[in-house]
Amino acid sequence: MKPLSIKDIAKKANVSITTVSFILNGKAEKMRISQEMILKVEKIIQELGFKPNQVARSLRTGTTKTIGLIVEDISNPFFAAIARLIEDKAYKHGYKIIYSSTENDLEKAKGLIRMFKTRQVDGYIIVPVTGLEEEIQDLLNNNTPVVVFDRSLPGLDVNSVLVDCAAGTYAAVESLIKQGKKNIAFVTVDVDVQQIKDRYAGYMNALKDSGIKASKKLHQLIPFSSTPDETAGLLKNFFTKNAEIDAVLFATNYLAVRGLFCFKELNKTLNGDFKVISYDDHDIFKLHSPEISAVDQPIDEIAENVISLILKDLAADHTLEKAPFNQVLLKSRLISR
Repeated sequence: MKPLSIKDIAKKANVSITTVSFILNGKAEKMRISQEMILKVEKIIQELGFKPNQVARSLRTGTTKTIGLIVEDISNPFFAAIARLIEDKAYKHGYKIIYSSTENDLEKAKGLIRMFKTRQVDGYIIVPVTGLEEEIQDLLNNNTPVVVFDRSLPGLDVNSVLVDCAAGTYAAVESLIKQGKKNIAFVTVDVDVQQIKDRYAGYMNALKDSGIKASKKLHQLIPFSSTPDETAGLLKNFFTKNAEIDAVLFATNYLAVRGLFCFKELNKTLNGDFKVISYDDHDIFKLHSPEISAVDQPIDEIAENVISLILKDLAADHTLEKAPFNQVLLKSRLISR
């Protein structure tokens, strides 16, 4: 059976093919087509079950109604939750999201941008990898809407949504100090990204402001590419060698989860004598006994600001003077459990 075409819709509605095309492409009001005619044509489209060819539409309109979302790891609960919210919000505005993970690998990130270019996405939402500046600048030079979140790249004038990581870890360490903790460890991932540096800075500043001398031996780096077993081995060795540790701040939730497994194997009791805080919350922290405190990032606010910025940029007339970029800085909150 021959698929329905715009011509079939036009014939049944007794209007021109051009009129149907304007209605399908959201230009009806601009072309002063009456509301009555719009409703009539839309009803016929629904009755006949007509589905426009997306490729043909993109050739006519220059848009695909898709946005590329590139994150570090889509399986991470933090990125998964934000991706879902962004997807829901984008869908309400007629856009679909295509997403993928970089695994913090620069070449993979570059490849994803190339792939999304071939898919002709209308805009990009990116958790950038260090070294990706040139590719993002190239998108901006071509007036392609881009929003970065979770981390920024210094010197790049781009719309961004960030969280004050330093303030979050400062508050976490300050709370531990107020509970009498003096040997506070910091376990972090060994990647060269700004938000991880900021979390370490918050930790160091809190110790300094409280008159506690920071000890390098209480700072543990975990390679990003480490397997769960390798991470467990490094953590066991770290906590066994440094028995004086009375509290630990994990820079990411997945490191904190591995830490909980490690403490179980070491028969290390989490109580008033030994405290744990994670940067980024996780459902497992509420189920654990005792419950684990966390620095919680405002996921809803991040998603809302990201989608608002990208939609604003998508709607902008880039033939006019270039609009100033927006930098949104949000606050985290310490959940004490």
